[in-house]
Amino acid sequence: MPGSVIEVEGLRKEYRRLRGGRTLAVDGLDLSVPPGGVFGFLGPNGAGKTTSIRCLLGLVRPTAGRCRLLGAEVPGGLARVIQRVGSIVETPTLYPRFSGRLNLELLGRLHGIGRSTCTARLEQVGLGHRADDPVRTYSLGMRQRLGIAAALLKDPEVLILDEPANGLDPAGIKEVRDLLRKLGSEGRTVFVSSHQLSEIQQMCDQVAILSQGRYVAGGPVVEVLAHGRQQTMIVRLAELESGRSALVAAGLDAVRRDDHIRVNLPLTEAARVTEILARKGLYLSELRPEEISLEAVFLELTGSPPPEHAP
Repeated sequence: MPGSVIEVEGLRKEYRRLRGGRTLAVDGLDLSVPPGGVFGFLGPNGAGKTTSIRCLLGLVRPTAGRCRLLGAEVPGGLARVIQRVGSIVETPTLYPRFSGRLNLELLGRLHGIGRSTCTARLEQVGLGHRADDPVRTYSLGMRQRLGIAAALLKDPEVLILDEPANGLDPAGIKEVRDLLRKLGSEGRTVFVSSHQLSEIQQMCDQVAILSQGRYVAGGPVVEVLAHGRQQTMIVRLAELESGRSALVAAGLDAVRRDDHIRVNLPLTEAARVTEILARKGLYLSELRPEEISLEAVFLELTGSPPPEHAP
């Protein structure tokens, strides 16, 4: 798609098994990532996310298909744009006995990047106050932020991160989430893979869902959440059974739950529900749209357990 910073067409990657046969890691993947914001690449472990990222960065050669990064063909044209791209694939490699500052300075020397830029990146990821402490004293969340600082050394337009919150505790996950949201709001394109649905839902503007190496759904998060699901309302009132009976008698699809009634209508029909109940002398204590989680959408789209519970 014109204007996309990442384009993948028909990507296929097979690996040979040691005992014969082949494993299909990515199966005809099509993907387009627009510029700016945080884009989530979602799927369970083994869905093909890391393999796709490796193909996109020229680390492995695809069996078929093509990848373009900032308009350049990968791998042929990668050298033209790689200075505009920062990435972390799997766990960032750090020297635990060196300080965070020294780790960045050593990396910076490889690219002709000076100390002032390293200091600025440490401040950008919230590590300025710990810059001179050994990395071995850092929490997991701090180490991930240091890895992101390393990926930001070249001030890239595109940041590609493979499972940046993997293995972190809730506090560390929030640290990384807040940082990536901030980076996306600055105009960068942050492409982040994850198997943690709740984090993708809170962090990303757009998402692509991958299952068994194939794209199954994608787009703005709010649109994906509504994908294939009828809009419903949650109704609460004192006389639940009387309310349900009134709604059913009026031809609505209404089902009683523990402490509410679920009505299969969009919120735009709220006045209709209110009117039906009021005619029977029944008055609402709550009327709101049903909240849909990305976890429920994933299950509906793939027929698989949500990624957090996938084997």
